Amino acid sequence: MPLVVRSNPVSRLAESSARWSARHPWRAVGTWLLLIGVAVGLLMTVPTVTADGSDYWQGESGKASRMTEEAGLDLPFSESVLITGSTGQESEIEQAAKEVRREMARVDGVAAVGQAAWNPDHTAMLVDVELADTEVDVAPLQKVTAEVAEAHPALGITQAGDNSIDDAIGELVADDLRSAEITSLPVTLLLMLVAFGALIAAGIPVLLALGSVVASIGIIAPISHLWPAEQTVTSMIVLIGMAVGVDYSLFFLKRQREERSRGRSVVDAVEIAAATSGHSILVSGGAVIASMASLFLVQGVTFDSLATSAILVVAIAVVGSITVLPALLVLLGDKVNRPRLPLLWRLNRRVGTGGISRRLLGPVVRHPLAAAVLSLAFLGALAAPTLGMKVSSSGLETLPTSIPQVRTFEQIAERFPGQMLTVDVVAKAEHPQALRQRLIEVQDAAVASGLGMEPVSGDPVRVSADGRTAVLTLGIDHPEDSEEAEKAVEALRSSVVPDHLRGVADEFAVGGAAGENYDWIHQLTDRMPWVVGFIVLLTLVIMGVTFRSAAIALLSALLNLMSVGVAFGVMTLVFQHGWGSGVLDFSAPGYLIEWLPLFVMVVLVGLSMDYHVFVLSRVQEHVRAGLPSRVAVRRGIADTAGVVTSAAAVMVAVFSIFAVLSMMEMKMMGVGLAVAILVDATVIRLVALPALLTLLGERAWWPRRPVPPRGEVVEVPGPLVAART
Repeated sequence: MPLVVRSNPVSRLAESSARWSARHPWRAVGTWLLLIGVAVGLLMTVPTVTADGSDYWQGESGKASRMTEEAGLDLPFSESVLITGSTGQESEIEQAAKEVRREMARVDGVAAVGQAAWNPDHTAMLVDVELADTEVDVAPLQKVTAEVAEAHPALGITQAGDNSIDDAIGELVADDLRSAEITSLPVTLLLMLVAFGALIAAGIPVLLALGSVVASIGIIAPISHLWPAEQTVTSMIVLIGMAVGVDYSLFFLKRQREERSRGRSVVDAVEIAAATSGHSILVSGGAVIASMASLFLVQGVTFDSLATSAILVVAIAVVGSITVLPALLVLLGDKVNRPRLPLLWRLNRRVGTGGISRRLLGPVVRHPLAAAVLSLAFLGALAAPTLGMKVSSSGLETLPTSIPQVRTFEQIAERFPGQMLTVDVVAKAEHPQALRQRLIEVQDAAVASGLGMEPVSGDPVRVSADGRTAVLTLGIDHPEDSEEAEKAVEALRSSVVPDHLRGVADEFAVGGAAGENYDWIHQLTDRMPWVVGFIVLLTLVIMGVTFRSAAIALLSALLNLMSVGVAFGVMTLVFQHGWGSGVLDFSAPGYLIEWLPLFVMVVLVGLSMDYHVFVLSRVQEHVRAGLPSRVAVRRGIADTAGVVTSAAAVMVAVFSIFAVLSMMEMKMMGVGLAVAILVDATVIRLVALPALLTLLGERAWWPRRPVPPRGEVVEVPGPLVAART
C-alpha cells in the first residue's frame, strides 16, 4: 500500500529536524553530548535548593506559621529518648535516664534537657532533648543513646525526633533510588533486547533515555534557585525520563526498521519515520508537557516542582528522539541491527508481524458491540472502588517500620497515651493580658464544644518577647484524617476563635498540624475539578486538532478517564483496603496520600497519550490511503500492537520497581501507574479502542473523513475485508 504521509506543521517540524540531523549527524551527536556535559557540570558546581518548611505554607495555617515565626514562638526541634523495661526494673530505668540527661547536656547543639517522665505503668521513661536550632547534627546525640543502651543491655533505649527521622528517611530514599536505578537499567535493556533482537538497537533507546535523565537532573539545579525543588524531584525525573525516553526512541526505531524492510534507503527510512512516528512523538510529548502543566493550577510547591522536572525531562527526551536518534541511525546504517542475538532476533521477527494481535483483533472487529460492553464493564469494575477513596496527609502510619525511629515513635505513642494532634491559635494584639485571657476563653469554649479538643500539658499559651503575639496550643483527640478533626478546625475558624478574639486581637489565624492538614486537603479538593477540566479540555483540543475529528477527541477523553479510574480504583483496593499488602510488604494506612491521586492522574493521562496518538496515527494513515474504516482500524492496531506492547512493558517494569520500594509514596505511585499502564495497553488499546472505532465506522472521522490522494491505488488485504460483520 503506498505510503500517505500527513502534511502539517508538526510533521514538517519533525521531518525537517530529522533531515538536518541526518545530513549533519556528527553535529547533532556532538551537540547532545555537549548538553549532557554542561548538565553534569551544573550538577557538580551548582547546589540544588530544596523546598523548606516556609515553601509549603498556604492558606490560614500558612498565615499562622508566618505570625509564629515572626514572633519567635516556633517550638524548638527536639529528640526524645525512650527507655523501656518491665515491672521491677524501675531503678535501672531511672539510672539510665540520669545517664542520658547528664551526657546529652554535654553535647554541642543541645539547648536544654527535660526532666525524665514516667509512663502510667512505670515501665518506660521519656527524656526530651531540646535542640539549639533545626540544623543540629543528631549523630552525637545518637552516639550517647547507643552508649547508654550498651551499658544497660536489659533495657530498651532508643531515640527519635524530627532531625533523626528526617535523616533516616533521606538515607532510605537514597538507597531506594540507587536500587531503582540499578534494577531499572538492566530490566529496560533486557526488554529492548526482546523488542529488537539486536544489541545496538536495544542499547540506543536506553542510552538516550539515560542521557535525558542526566541532563534534566543537572539543569534542574540552577532552576531550583528560582523555584525550590521538592525532595522527590530526582525520583520524578528518573521515573518519567526513563519511561518516555525509551518509548519515543522505540516508536521511531520500529518505524525506521519497518521502512528499511520495505527496501527504502537509510535516509528515506529516517525521514519517513520522522514524518510519521516523529509526528506522534511531538504530539504525545506536547500532550505530556501540557498535562503536567495542569499541576501548576494547584499552586503548591510540591506540584510546581514535580511539574517543572517532568516537563523538562519530557522536552529533552522529545528533542533527543527527533535529532540525535536520526543522526545515530544514519551513522550506523544497518549496523544498528548488529550484533544479533539469534533466539531473540527470530522471536522478534515472529512477534513483530502482529500475529498475536491479529488473532485477538479478529473477534473484536467481528463482534464490536460485545467487545465494547465487556471491556467497558471490566474497566468500570476496576474503577468502582474510586467512589469510596479516602485521602489524607502522610503520617507515621505511612512510614516504613524498617526505620528504627518509626518504631520508637510507635512505642512512645503506645506507652505514653495522650500524644494528640495539635492545633495552634495565633493572635496579635496591643494588650498582652487581655489577649492571654481571651485565648484561655477560647480554650474553655473549644473544650466545651464536644468536638474532642483538649488542653495540652503545661502552660497552653506562649507569648512573644514583646508581648504582642501569643499562641494557644490545643489538642484534638482524633486521628488526623478523621472527619472529627476536620470539624474541630472548622469550628475554631468559623465561630470559636472569631467570637472570642474579635475586637481584642488585631490579627489571628488557626494553624498547627491539624490546620495544615485541613488546608492542604481542601486545596487539593478545590483545585481537583480545575485540573480534571483542564486535562479533559486538553485531550479534546489536542486530539481534535491532530486528527481533525470530534468523535476521536471525545473517544480519547472517555478512554483517558477510564484509565484514570482504573488507577484510582486499584490504588484504593491496595492501599485503603489492603489487597496485596502482604505481597508488597507493607501495612495499609487506610487512605491514599493526598497528593498522589492528582499526580498519578496527570502522569497517566500524559503517558497514555503516547500509545493513543501512535496507534490512531497509524489507523488514520491507512484511512488516508483509502482503506475502509473497519479495515484501517484492524490493520493500524495490528501494525502498532508490537510497539505498544514493548513500550508498555518498559513503563510497567519501571513503575513496578517503584512499587516494591520502601517509601509509601513510591509504592502508591508505582502500583497505580504500573497497573493502569498495563490495562491501558491491553484492554483499552487492543479491545475497547478497536471495538468502539469499529462501531463508529466512518462516523469516527466526523466531521470530515480523510480523503486519499487522487490516482492512488488502494491495496486492501483480503482476509481483513472478508472478516464477518
